[in-house]
Amino acid sequence: MRLLPRQALEAWNTFGVPSRADWLCRATTVLEAREAVAFAADRGLPVTVLGGGSNVVLLSRVPGVVIRMEITGFEVRARQGERAMVQVGAGEDWPRLVDRCLEGGLHGLENLTDIPGTAGAAPVQNIGAYGVEVADVLEEVRCLEVPSGREVLLDRRACCLGYRDSLFKSRAPGRYLVVGVTLGLSTRPEVRVEYEGLAREIARQGLSAPSPRDVARLVRQVRRDRLPNPARLGNAGSFFVNPVVEDGVAAALLERYPDLPTFPAGPGRRKLAAGWLIERCGFKGRALGRVGVHRDHALVLVNLGGATGREVIDAAQVIRRAVRETFGVDLEMEPRVLGTDDPEDRRES
Repeated sequence: MRLLPRQALEAWNTFGVPSRADWLCRATTVLEAREAVAFAADRGLPVTVLGGGSNVVLLSRVPGVVIRMEITGFEVRARQGERAMVQVGAGEDWPRLVDRCLEGGLHGLENLTDIPGTAGAAPVQNIGAYGVEVADVLEEVRCLEVPSGREVLLDRRACCLGYRDSLFKSRAPGRYLVVGVTLGLSTRPEVRVEYEGLAREIARQGLSAPSPRDVARLVRQVRRDRLPNPARLGNAGSFFVNPVVEDGVAAALLERYPDLPTFPAGPGRRKLAAGWLIERCGFKGRALGRVGVHRDHALVLVNLGGATGREVIDAAQVIRRAVRETFGVDLEMEPRVLGTDDPEDRRES
């Protein structure tokens, strides 16, 4: 294990905001991750895990030890009929993992193609797109407990997966460090194309029986048409979670705004389109200082150049207040906020 002091993190978050770690460990093995946890525990330091940096907002300083998860590995552990158990390291690049599974005839991830980040971050956020969530295929998560370093294996139920939520994100944040995941995939081609936007594109292209590869191709095309490339314009993808409200709240809003898109979200609940709410408040394509709302997708905040993490959060709060005042609905940020602002950094920005 090698620990590096005062390391810049600007290149390791897709927003491209300046930040630094007090200590940084690039963990390529479980042993290195465990040693970094022990180093932090011995000194009473907090531990922060950073994967691809695609669903976080970093403030100017991340105190303690930042573990950049770079544990790789891909192994088909078992095949039972039409089911295959695939074990992968937490540092595996998610888009490449989806492609590798498709190439190996393993299906179930195609709707989740091109989501930036790592395999270890997938259950933390319970990533989802186009009608599929990682909860649909997750079998187990291999973790290190902080600060003991003890290895723990959690099944899907223990992970408490919900809409863009999990045990790791909201119920026990910071307690577990994900080092590997096991996915249960199908060896028989299956597709999920019920999601409206995806179904519309399939119909437009005249595909009567799309294959998993067709679905992956179309999802990749739709995502790249709608979402800015972080390498060119810093962003963290969809910034707000679609709010879920009681049926009565949704009905009252629909009386006032008949064109508000809503979707089923379980018994007695409806999901509202956060992008529509933000656009209706006049933010689409608008600049809020050095942070902007993307011109093609109101759910995406972008770094217009030189923005800090604090400026991103401040812009998000302006949008949240406007939506709350207009619709009486609270928006929840999807990215995690990591770190703190040092007084000297605040003065510099």
